[in-house]
Amino acid sequence: MHCIVEPARLRLAAAIRTAAAASIGRRPPRRRAHADRATTPIARCTARFVTRPPFRQETTMMKPLRPLLSIAVGCALAAAAHANDAGPTLKKIRDTGVVTLGVRESSVPFSYYDQQQRTIGYSQEIALKIVDEIKKTLNRPNLTVREIPITSQNRIPLVQNGTVDLECGSTTHTKERANQVSFSNSIFQYGMRLIVKKSSGVKDFPDLAGKTVATTAGTTEERLLRQWNAEKGMAMQIISAKDHADAFLNVKSGRAVAFFMDEPLLYGAKAKEANPGDYVITGNSPVSEAYGCMLRKDDPGFKQLADRVIARMQRSGEAEALYVKWFNRPIPPKGVNLDYPLSADMKQLFANPNDKALD
Repeated sequence: MHCIVEPARLRLAAAIRTAAAASIGRRPPRRRAHADRATTPIARCTARFVTRPPFRQETTMMKPLRPLLSIAVGCALAAAAHANDAGPTLKKIRDTGVVTLGVRESSVPFSYYDQQQRTIGYSQEIALKIVDEIKKTLNRPNLTVREIPITSQNRIPLVQNGTVDLECGSTTHTKERANQVSFSNSIFQYGMRLIVKKSSGVKDFPDLAGKTVATTAGTTEERLLRQWNAEKGMAMQIISAKDHADAFLNVKSGRAVAFFMDEPLLYGAKAKEANPGDYVITGNSPVSEAYGCMLRKDDPGFKQLADRVIARMQRSGEAEALYVKWFNRPIPPKGVNLDYPLSADMKQLFANPNDKALD
């Protein structure tokens, strides 16, 4: 009897091993697995002969995870590459946790202090949009934003030496300045004009011959006045003030007959006056120029970031809405409306963002 049963057991065990070998790599359903363990005593006694290589089973189970692991590794490598490829400005911001903005104190309505000494204005809002993009790019939502007051004289050196990361105010993009710093896509196009007392009798630039004219030191207007004096013999006395407010003060006090500056800034200066009707903005603009945000030179990655934000704002209509807010609505500190219409040049800029110097 023993001799008859034993060959049958051996044949059964061999059949089980063959079936098991054929199913290697296919994980059976959990319930079926439990059923196999609950089979006959003969099957249980032969189960020790059936061996599935554990590494084969684990490999099969890991197959669905392979794409996820590849993605995770790829993301990690991309993040590392991005961190290593960050230009000097983004690297500095990432390492310090601080982004430093250069701000103006009296460039109404672009960048100026309100009654609580907070920086506000058209250009300041664009700067803060760029800061938001920096936070997203670096995945640093809690970056500290530091502001440094600047003047027309020190703004370029402060960007060059890295003290200021970004300056969005009322800085004209010129070819000469582009040799020292970089400029973003233009944020504003304008002409240059004069603000005078209504009683001055000055109507246009030829009327300035032999008179005292104020402007702001370090500006394109200062350069043009000196150029006209040399080339046209206008014999003007030129006062170069430290900032726009101080330059206009020379007109209000009678020291100068006119303040020569960017047209929108003259509208802003007039709006701040208790009696704005005492002054008129006059003169046919000799040139057209553009403002851009100023950045460190030779940092294309940071420029691309700023350009991307500005182009998105201009094409989406956000920049035009911002223009209406600051040039066609009452603004702080006195709720005066500059009533400065959107020009054809500005409409063209919003439709076709660019970083061209117009000089």
